[in-house]
Formats: sequence, C-alpha cells, structure tokens
Amino acid sequence: MSKGPSSGPGGAWFSLAVGGPICFEWLMRLSTLTFATALAIMIGWLLWIGKPILLPVLAAIIAIYVLAEATQWLSRTRFLRRAPSWLLRLMVLAAFSVAIALLTIFVATSLARVIDVIPGYESNLNALIASVATLIGIEGEPTWQMVRDATIGRIDTAAWIAYALNSLRGFGGTLFFVLLYASFLFAERIQFATKFNLAVADAHKREQALALIQRINKRVGAYLLVKTLINIILGLLSYGVLWAIGIEFALFWAILIAILNYIPYVGSLIAVAFPVLLSLAQFGSLGMATITLVLLTFLQTYVGSFLEPRLMGRTFNLSPLVVLLALAFWTALWGLPGAILAVPLTASLVIVLAEIGATRPLAIMLSANGKV
Repeated sequence: MSKGPSSGPGGAWFSLAVGGPICFEWLMRLSTLTFATALAIMIGWLLWIGKPILLPVLAAIIAIYVLAEATQWLSRTRFLRRAPSWLLRLMVLAAFSVAIALLTIFVATSLARVIDVIPGYESNLNALIASVATLIGIEGEPTWQMVRDATIGRIDTAAWIAYALNSLRGFGGTLFFVLLYASFLFAERIQFATKFNLAVADAHKREQALALIQRINKRVGAYLLVKTLINIILGLLSYGVLWAIGIEFALFWAILIAILNYIPYVGSLIAVAFPVLLSLAQFGSLGMATITLVLLTFLQTYVGSFLEPRLMGRTFNLSPLVVLLALAFWTALWGLPGAILAVPLTASLVIVLAEIGATRPLAIMLSANGKV
C-alpha cells in the first residue's frame, strides 16, 4: 500500500513547509482580532468608568464647534465685520453661558410645575376612561383611580420624582463643568496653531494632522451649527402649534422637542409623545390628542424630510445602521447625553479611521456610500 506525501518524516516536513506559513498567517490574524477585541472592551470600560470626567470634556469640545462656527458667522456680518476676534469670542461665549443657565433654570422649574398639575387632571381622565369603557362595552365604567391603582399606581411615583429632580441637579452640575471647560478650550484655540507647530517638527506630518483636524472641524462644526438652527426652527414651530391648541407649558414642550431632536430617529418620537399625552390628560379628549399628534408629526416630517436634507445635506455620510448602533452604544454608556453626542463622536471616529491606511476599509464600510 503506497504512502501519500504527508506520511513519514518527509511527509511531515512537506506539511510544515506548505502549511506552516498559512497557519502562521491565520494565527497572526487571530491574535490581531483578539488584541483588537480586548482593546475595544478596555476602551468601553474606561469610557464607562470615566463618564464624570470625559462627558463634560467631550460636551465642551462639541460646544466649541458650535461657538467657533457662530463666531465665524458673526465675523461675516456687516456690523461686526471689523470687530476684533477676541471680542466676538467673548460675545458668543457670554451668550452661550447665559442661554445654558436660563435653559437649565427654566426646564427645572417647568418640570416641577408639570409634576404638580398632573393630579389636577384626574377628573378629565376619569371622564375619558368612562367614555372609552362605555364605547367598548365594559360594564362598571372603571375610573381613573381604578386604572391608576392597577397600572402606574404600582410604581413608586415619589421615588421617580426624586430621581428626576436629582438627575436635573446632576445635569446642572455637568453643565457648569461644560461651560468651564468650554471657556478654557475657547481661549486655548488662539494658541493652538503655534503650539502645534512647535510640537510636530516634521512638516509633512504636521500638514497631514492639520488637514485631518480641519476636516473634522469643518464637518462636525457645520453639522452642529445647522442642526442647532434646525432644532430652533422646529422648537418655534412646535411652540406655535402647541400655543394655538391651548396646551399648557407650551414653551417647555417646545424646548424639549428641540433638544430631543438632536437624537437621531427616536428623539423626535419621544418628543412628540410627551405633549400628546399631556393633551390627553388636559382636555380629556381623544380628538384633541389626535390633533396634537397629527400637527406635531407633520412638523417633524417636514423638518426631517424636507428642511434638514436641504440645509444639511449628507454632512457626515454615515450609514443609517451605523447611526442606530452608535446611538445604542453611546446611550448605553452615557444615557441621554450620550445619545445627543452619538452622531458627532461617531462621525469624527470615521474621519480618523479614513486617514489611516489599515483602518480605511472599516471607515468605508461605516459610511453610507463608501466615499470617505
């Protein structure tokens, strides 16, 4: 019986010679994948642990993009064209600080007022539940008290209210550090170019790094500025609709709609749900809740499908699936602030990956059309 080439000592040497490089290559790929997975887990753990420090810093960096774009816009206006750059920066920073402080105070006081008036809508909810029960033929016509005891009455409302107020206080503290970091970062921008030239001696590497930074600044800054303007327009339109319908705390809900619109896809759905539920409790009418739902949905559709694509275009060129995954990842790490920062952070990462030869294929896969 004849032996094949792989049998015996000579066959073993033949297998090692032929299969050795292939096995070594697969082992190298496996080790690279293992190291990459371990690095990703370690980075995720560091992001989770370092949230109290990293979140205000990253939020301040994102805010700097908006402030820088706003400063450039002011420098192109007729009245401030000849104003010194430091004065424009100071004006923008002061306006930003005042706006954030007023917004935080207004949201906190409005939330407390909303919580206080909700029990006053009990009679409206009783009438609505009774009418629905009669319509569907349920005998006994359950009251709001019965429904509440069987559903949300089982939830410790006082604990949730305390949690919401504590979260607002924590959010206010985070905003304070955001303003503090943004102020210093805004001042550091003046000396950044000089220090960067001294730090990087190689002219070619310096030009590449500056080009990368400029690309990130241009895309992220343009996106955030236009997105902010779009959200302001959406908030104003929503306030007009809510005020015309007669919904209480119309300004509060309009601001909430504008803020939540920073969150892609799901933010607009959550923003519409709150005023619709309040209209249901306030008026005790399915018709008024339906009108509120239809009008707010129309505004969201108009802004998302017509206004936003024309003003913003495809600034980031991210795949919709990547946006959803980034939204889930950053929300799981940092909650609502992570959801708001998900798109800018992911877009910046894709731009950096596109500049590195080894990771450029990954950046292409993360993009919407492959052009990075």
